[in-house]
Amino acid sequence: MNTLSKTLKWTFTICVAFILASCGCQKSSTDVYAIDESIYENLPFNMAKVEQPSFPAYEVNIKDFGAQPNGIFINTDAINNAIKAVNAKGGGKVVISEGLWLTGPIQLLSNVNLFLDHNALVLFSDDHKLYPIIGTSFEGLETRRCTSPIWALDAENVAITGFGTFDGAGDSWRYVKKGKMTENQWKALLNKPGGVLNEAKDIWYPNAGSLKGAKATSDFNNPENIHTDADWDEIRTFLRPVLLSFRSCKKVLFEGVTFKNSASWCIHPLSCEHITLNNVKVSNPWYSQNGDALDLESCTNALIINCLFDAGDDAICLKSGKNESGRRRGQPCQNVIVKNNTVLHGHGGFVVGSEMSGGVKNIFVSGCTFMGTDVGLRFKSTRGRGGIVENIYIENIQMINIPNEPLLFDLFYGGKAQSELTDEDRNYDYTTVPPVTEETPAFRNIHISNVTCKGSGRAIFFNGLPEMPVENISVKDVVITDAKEGVVISQAKDVKLENITIETTGPQLQMRDVDNIKINGEDYKIGKGLVKMDF
Repeated sequence: MNTLSKTLKWTFTICVAFILASCGCQKSSTDVYAIDESIYENLPFNMAKVEQPSFPAYEVNIKDFGAQPNGIFINTDAINNAIKAVNAKGGGKVVISEGLWLTGPIQLLSNVNLFLDHNALVLFSDDHKLYPIIGTSFEGLETRRCTSPIWALDAENVAITGFGTFDGAGDSWRYVKKGKMTENQWKALLNKPGGVLNEAKDIWYPNAGSLKGAKATSDFNNPENIHTDADWDEIRTFLRPVLLSFRSCKKVLFEGVTFKNSASWCIHPLSCEHITLNNVKVSNPWYSQNGDALDLESCTNALIINCLFDAGDDAICLKSGKNESGRRRGQPCQNVIVKNNTVLHGHGGFVVGSEMSGGVKNIFVSGCTFMGTDVGLRFKSTRGRGGIVENIYIENIQMINIPNEPLLFDLFYGGKAQSELTDEDRNYDYTTVPPVTEETPAFRNIHISNVTCKGSGRAIFFNGLPEMPVENISVKDVVITDAKEGVVISQAKDVKLENITIETTGPQLQMRDVDNIKINGEDYKIGKGLVKMDF
């Protein structure tokens, strides 16, 4: 090629790039949010790279299937027909372009990338009759709930990407506790038509059926002794769906989009393999009951990276089923990288449990920031769960304004947020020591380093079971300032504390029922007595 030809080719390339930039053309979502492969370097356990979905160039727009962006027309059929058409074609992209799109439930099928363009807002209808009651899993148990606004079952090679927002219309479903609202918010809620209060007048339900469903529960949020379809239909509003339910799916990508205002949990992948959340934003009001941002349950090979979470309950939570149901399923949550995420609010920033009966293992958490979460790193379980939580590695965590513990291991979890515990709740029964069985949970091989927190309640709390202490725990290079209380370690074995700085009034460290603890290289025998000391 001569010099003139090279010059013309280079000039043409620059002009094309300039034109594309000038017209506001965008790269595809996967190009914008490319995954840095260095994320797999120096992992403390063996883990395969998370497989990413890929799609043919074929593309359709939901407007071609009759969708209307006026906030009035129900686009359920148009969106689902577009997904079916792309699936039948062998795969590709379904585009939801700029506009306000009102819809009912969306089912994602294999080989489909559901893409939200800039300024695309998908609002799910508050007509609860559009969400059929189905058999599903919630809070670790098989039960019945309303169909999720976005769902997939046994799908492979799927994605939700782009730049827009999904709104789950959660305020039409949720019950609300008075203590979580301001006086003016509570007054406004009482003026909503159809709402009813419980007997204590401190919980508002959107209708009488929701209250009836609450009365039928004795174990978290799953109703009992509801038999006929008519009975289930009567409590439909209580059967609040998770916003995204992906079950037994492979090669799943959520990228770039915003999910908000979920009726209960927001994102719930269950028994999935090779799943990625990259640059995802979740926003739920802080009063949203069970408003978890992400509950990754019994999944294998996952990336949770570069995300922003603002939750009404736990933010980044790993689970694996509850009690006998979870042990019978026998699917641990394993091989998970959680990196470069920010949590603005939540009951916990990074959480394991309490439904962890199938086990949780091989987890790496790094480079995360928690601001104002009730607890920072929150590990919770209780007798009856069984399951083993092990090989957890956490490093480089920054926190501010944590009203309770920046680091919490509690095997006496009773179903309440840490901020809701009463003195009676904290009066644990250490005198009764049941035998170790399959129902005994175990937490072991957990390593935490390079944590900084300014402003907290109790700095650190390790609280194992008398019959199963938390075991092989190492904490090093931790600085917690402006703490109301120091470190408390109870029912623990083989603990290493190194280079810990705690600024608090009173003792920096209290220990009881601790076997084999090493502090800054020195061994201490604690036994059954209570020991108070400083680092």
